[in-house]
Amino acid sequence: MKLPWFLPEVRDVIGMLRAQAAVTVEGLEAVVAWANSGGDTVDADRVREREHAADERKRELRQALTESFTTPLDAEDLYTMSERLDAVMNGAKDAVRESEIMHIPPDDHLQAMAELLLEGVRHLESAFAALASDGRGPEGAATEAADAAVKSQRHLERAYRKAASALIDVQDLREVLGRRELYSRFSRISDLVIAVAERVWYATVKEG
Repeated sequence: MKLPWFLPEVRDVIGMLRAQAAVTVEGLEAVVAWANSGGDTVDADRVREREHAADERKRELRQALTESFTTPLDAEDLYTMSERLDAVMNGAKDAVRESEIMHIPPDDHLQAMAELLLEGVRHLESAFAALASDGRGPEGAATEAADAAVKSQRHLERAYRKAASALIDVQDLREVLGRRELYSRFSRISDLVIAVAERVWYATVKEG
């Protein structure tokens, strides 16, 4: 008797990447709320909760990539975008925790940087949405959104320099060291946002 052939299920991996991005946006919204509240513990807990939820979305995507017979974009590109996006959320959670440990509450500079991180992640979410439609070419919506994400982080770079220079007027060495570390952490998260955007470009150009 001839046995039937069954192809592996085709999973909506880009939809899963978008779901991870949506949770990450919620996480960065919580970071902005935390920064604007001066470090409220409820907002900090929300950041941690969203980080755990983002981890779940990442694991679901990884599993789907191993099970899918085919994917609309290269599986390695999808994996890398997910991994780098996860690092953004992990970095945000770690920065909030570091602030709590050092007893250095967020200030106006961190507020500005948090808002720019949120802006960047929202552009990444838009890029992923475009990947699900017609944004695969170098002139497509996905790359335009990726460009916007990078541009927002250039503004964050300027905000970081402004914050660092303001530390010259701070007399308390403990505060100087603590704030410098927090500013640097936010700057490193910004670099990760750019890394995600660059992978969007790489993936779309390769597919175009």
